[in-house]
Amino acid sequence: MPRIDYAAAAPAKHDADLLVLPVFEGPEAGPGVREAGRTMGEDLVALLRRNAVKGKRGDAFAVPTFGRLPAETLLLVGLGKREEVDADRLRRATGKIAPRIQGYGKVATTLPQASRGPWEDAVQAVAEGLVLGSYRFLRYKKDDGERKLRRLTLLGSSRWDERRAKRAVKRGEVVAEAASWARDLVNTPAIEATPDFLASEARRMAREVGLEVKVWTKRRLEEGGFGGILGVGAGSANDPRLIELSYSGGSGKPIALAGKGITFDSGGLSIKDAKQMEWMKADMSGAAAVMAAMRAIATLKPKINVVAAIPSAENMPGGTAIRPGDVLRHRGGKTTEVLNTDAEGRLILADALALLAERKPRLILDTATLTGACMIALGEQLWGVMSNDDDLARKLLVAGKEAGEPGWQLPLWDGYREQISSTVADVKNIGSRYGGAINAALYLSEFVGDIPWAHLDIAGVAFAQNGGDYGPKGASGIPVRTLVRFVVNEASA
Repeated sequence: MPRIDYAAAAPAKHDADLLVLPVFEGPEAGPGVREAGRTMGEDLVALLRRNAVKGKRGDAFAVPTFGRLPAETLLLVGLGKREEVDADRLRRATGKIAPRIQGYGKVATTLPQASRGPWEDAVQAVAEGLVLGSYRFLRYKKDDGERKLRRLTLLGSSRWDERRAKRAVKRGEVVAEAASWARDLVNTPAIEATPDFLASEARRMAREVGLEVKVWTKRRLEEGGFGGILGVGAGSANDPRLIELSYSGGSGKPIALAGKGITFDSGGLSIKDAKQMEWMKADMSGAAAVMAAMRAIATLKPKINVVAAIPSAENMPGGTAIRPGDVLRHRGGKTTEVLNTDAEGRLILADALALLAERKPRLILDTATLTGACMIALGEQLWGVMSNDDDLARKLLVAGKEAGEPGWQLPLWDGYREQISSTVADVKNIGSRYGGAINAALYLSEFVGDIPWAHLDIAGVAFAQNGGDYGPKGASGIPVRTLVRFVVNEASA
């Protein structure tokens, strides 16, 4: 990745190969545009009008400077209406142009000055946007183009505190690089990304950032009574794992995180069709997000304690696979009648939630690509949250909005609880097809007791079928930034 710097410098005088300046809808000049135009002897707003560029979101217009500026090229980037420009709009604009600016060695921009909100959030957002938008998964192919970009300098106001600005840049880099790492984990094919692979990556990461790590192998899972994880992994040649990570940054009860780590989901004996399986390597997006969030938390060092339990298994239809009608006994003794082996994520999360509940945390969050029902309800741009504590759900929604990863609350409607009642076990793993996301959350709520808890269903947002503002087709890294923002907010509350 290129280096990201901060400087309170005049854009028309700054040494760069490319100068990126914002314009608002109209077009209207953004920070640095009039100064650059005067130095060039050109009315840049009039130039935009002559070329029918209105400064709308997504507009980008390149202008050669003919040696009149230190930068050889000027890139004018549309942000839409001036009064609507916030940190997330800057993050998205930077992400969208990130591939385009890779061909320049040194780039400078005044984009952070265009926000109507807090300037530190704007600085962090632009740094995040560059890292997220520059992401490419190239493990199995040659690079798709030459990348010259060595440095991006964020040009701020002389009124801003330089040390705070540089800390904001660092936060943006740390969080976005963690999200990119989560993308790498999810994009790696399941032939390599097995439960043991996840455990090995967790160990390596923990050593690098100073987290405590513990990995439960199959034998230890058997001794610990983790019947859900073992049951889901029973049909695979790759044994399941449970990964624990711990960060100690403060005093008091910890925040607890759990993430679904199904490294490949064939559906088991309730097998999926071939088309559905094409992206099932992404069924461990929740696990990757929690691992990446713990990496960022350990680096940012908020004054709070955080623990994570990440269950991982491969759901395959082998000769030893669980069958519809089987009963599994979870950590803590609760039993589940399995009526559909393709509703497996909740089975492994149940064990992880039960383990975390034993630790008596202040609250529990889990995240999972859990239900197609949530995708039907909320589409591919919103994650769903269901919680036994409305205040906790509200805080998560705020964190998601601040991070640029919006969500929406669905009810944890107790009237549907009877749909997961079983005649042979404590609960069953499916209910009616109607309200499927809520039924799944009600099932998970059985394993947290009275601890404040929230479930993030990320089935619609974890894996993009088409590229977007922040990067190409594939893993999105959502909700890494939301989890980190939530933890940081709680630490400062």
